[in-house]
Amino acid sequence: MNEFLNMGGYAFYVWSSVGLFFITMLVDFISLRVKDKTVKRNIKSFIRRKNNR
Repeated sequence: MNEFLNMGGYAFYVWSSVGLFFITMLVDFISLRVKDKTVKRNIKSFIRRKNNR
């Protein structure tokens, strides 16, 4: 197990790359959720304004 985690001397490069990948995926997921909520809120607001005319 220790040899697997050491990655033949490239552990820092490999594990930092894996960590950066997962952080990037998390940021992307969160930003898409926020954008989705904003778009839905804007659509509801548009429909409300259109119905009030």
